[in-house]
Amino acid sequence: MAAGTSAAARHSFTVNLSILFGELPLLERPAAAAAAGFTAAELWWPFGEEHDPSEAELDALRKAFTDAGVRLTGLNFLDDLTRGARGTVSLPSERDRFRANVPVTAALAASLGTPALNALYGNRVEGVDPAEQDALALENLVLAARAAHGIGAILLVEALNRPESPDYPLVSAAAAVEVVDKVNAATGLGNAKFLCDLYHLARNGEDLAAVIDTYADRIGHVQIADTPARNEPGTGGLDFEDLFARLTAAGYTGRIGLEYRPSTGVSADSFEWLAREHRAAAL
Repeated sequence: MAAGTSAAARHSFTVNLSILFGELPLLERPAAAAAAGFTAAELWWPFGEEHDPSEAELDALRKAFTDAGVRLTGLNFLDDLTRGARGTVSLPSERDRFRANVPVTAALAASLGTPALNALYGNRVEGVDPAEQDALALENLVLAARAAHGIGAILLVEALNRPESPDYPLVSAAAAVEVVDKVNAATGLGNAKFLCDLYHLARNGEDLAAVIDTYADRIGHVQIADTPARNEPGTGGLDFEDLFARLTAAGYTGRIGLEYRPSTGVSADSFEWLAREHRAAAL
């Protein structure tokens, strides 16, 4: 499925360097993405459990992107994915770490011209009232939305899939959009948006065409992987030609994040579905 004059050619792509090129050290990945023809990339929180990395660590990451000529187009707030968490926004035990991380993430994003920040909601915690977690999440998301607004960015709220994240409460487009609407109502800024990850939604059994049509005005970013193995397009059951065309018809003009695992284990070999001339994003 090479994208010549296909529906993919009408979109702009960004490569997630937390999952692609994972066979390389982090600081080598922007150059590898550039060598594959990409000019835009995104990251989960790249410093593991460090919520406030040193200036040297931050500078090294900045340099890796600027030297490669790759723009960082998306960045997660502290997500603790490296220790099996699914975000820190709703976790009482992580309240202080998350809030200390907000200005750090915003400053890093501002320095690299990053237009989108993703705040993963966090798992349910045994013995903690879900209503308490939801109230904390809203407080933290309001802080994150204001920080994002301060650097001209949007805040993303993402639905994950229940099979892989059974303790994560946002496992439908409707659930994520409900949180988006609450954040926007609380801030009045309108910069909270839905991160529409087609892989996660497909794993949840959602009608992807209906999601795109219903929530087109709330979608701030799209991410993709084929199902069920989370590999590159063409390796599973999703019809990406149709999905890309539907996104175009719905008026989506934002980037599409490639957030998949290469089926062969070699990232550079996983882009044949996307013609090289369509990999460089409009920056």
